[in-house]
Amino acid sequence: MTGQLAAVLSALIFLHFKHFLCDFPFQSDYQVRSKRVYGHPGGIFHAGLHALATTPVFFLLRPSLAFAIAIVAVEFLLHYHIDWAKENILAKWNWRLGDRGYWSTFGFDQMLHNLTYVGIIAIAS
Repeated sequence: MTGQLAAVLSALIFLHFKHFLCDFPFQSDYQVRSKRVYGHPGGIFHAGLHALATTPVFFLLRPSLAFAIAIVAVEFLLHYHIDWAKENILAKWNWRLGDRGYWSTFGFDQMLHNLTYVGIIAIAS
């Protein structure tokens, strides 16, 4: 395995682990409840936590400082809007844990976040 491939795979593993931590153990009920309200501090904090927790991956990928700041800003915006859209779709259709629509929407949300990480790695490496 080349050094570049090892860095890319390590970055992907790191970003997935970071996503798990920020979306599950570190996410409070306050954050979950507020993500549907555009501009609410709870949703902003949640997306900011994700963006900040991405920064250690730059030890592996080593983009320029300006590029790293841009990546963090774009991740913040994408994460915030993906979550906001998911929560509004769930509310519009009144989908709950037991509904098929809930799980399809949740899965699509997770896929978009994962594609964001693929994009980060693709442009930063």
